[in-house]
Amino acid sequence: MKNNLFKNKKIRIGAAVVIGVVALLLIFRPKPRVNDSLDEVEVTDSVEVQEIVCKYGIPVDRYDINYGIVKPGQNLSVILGDHGVSTETIHELNQKSEGVFDVRKVRDGQSYAVFCRKDSTRQVRFFVYEENPKSYIVFDLRDQRRVYRGENPVEWQRKEIRGKVESSLWVAMQKLDTSPLLAMELSNIYGWTIDFFSLQKEDEFRVIYEQECVEGKELDNFHILAASFRYSDSVYYAIPFVQDGEELYYGATGNSLEGAFLKAPLDFYRITSRFSNSRFHPVLRRYRAHHGVDYAAPTGTPVYAIGNGKVIAKGYQANGGGNFLKIRHNSVYVTTYMHLSRFAKGIKVGSEVKQKEVIGYVGSTGLSTGPHLDFRVFENGKPINPLLIKSQPKKPISPANMPAFEVLRDSLVKRLSGLDSLATDSI
Repeated sequence: MKNNLFKNKKIRIGAAVVIGVVALLLIFRPKPRVNDSLDEVEVTDSVEVQEIVCKYGIPVDRYDINYGIVKPGQNLSVILGDHGVSTETIHELNQKSEGVFDVRKVRDGQSYAVFCRKDSTRQVRFFVYEENPKSYIVFDLRDQRRVYRGENPVEWQRKEIRGKVESSLWVAMQKLDTSPLLAMELSNIYGWTIDFFSLQKEDEFRVIYEQECVEGKELDNFHILAASFRYSDSVYYAIPFVQDGEELYYGATGNSLEGAFLKAPLDFYRITSRFSNSRFHPVLRRYRAHHGVDYAAPTGTPVYAIGNGKVIAKGYQANGGGNFLKIRHNSVYVTTYMHLSRFAKGIKVGSEVKQKEVIGYVGSTGLSTGPHLDFRVFENGKPINPLLIKSQPKKPISPANMPAFEVLRDSLVKRLSGLDSLATDSI
């Protein structure tokens, strides 16, 4: 009997000890911990899960964020130093950035964000530099310093426009509240077919395209899905089709819109002087032959090679063409580009150039009254009117691909015809 009482007493004491220990654990248990780390979040209780809002991949509710614009004279060291970051930490970040981003390329006018602790220390935890609207560089200042790149999510918005030319395609785009750079995309497509320096009032265009957007902001990146251009009483369609692994634009009959030569060596500027055997020279004050076309354009405007070829001459003529280039395209044609302000990087005698490659920039060197390009074409050594140069199209749609092309063409032409209800806003 004594033994049983003793055993029962031991059990009661043991149970009391266990209950006491459990109670202490419940009273002094650690609270749910939220770490400063991006990935370490420990929650021991059952709680309602809330969506974490992030900016640049960083949870915004954990930090105070200061947004800014890089000012003239500022660099990474200055900006971080102004936010209390030590020179030692800045030096370490500079080292960590090697191979990721050249900190010397922090440019005026670019946006940045500084993520600081919400406590009294206001310690900087992240610095984000926006290289462009799509990509950014994150400088992680937490315990393990690191630098890495990130990209904002991109979406493509589909749009449709219809317009009429009043003075130029560029102005027509502006009146439609559309980026004028879309006009450059059209010129890239129709550059072998339409002379944009000879557009007439009431010429009409229709375009179905996609525009790149980041966080609701429209970027000047476009993909044209279909287009039509009524020019000189004819309608020119642009239908994108993939053949031989390459997407090109084709006309309604399946011929490529790309030719051996561009219609002009630069974009959207007016002709001030045409090909002539007797033109009054504004500097020499006398009549003489002008075997070229003068395109007026601002200094620095890119000048393109009108076709593939090799640079056969590069130099300077003080009493003539100033900075000039000559390109041989084949056994028949040579083109000359004069009065350039400078040459494109890497251009030299013997350089192989591609069609639409920038070879120089508009200037006013040599005998010139203002910035312009004097463009000349030689056929078998004789000067010809550049506006009349013949250009053979590239490979057309093959017979095997024609049925698929015709289905796509008919669908896109129908959609373009359905844009009649859209206002042109340029009349």
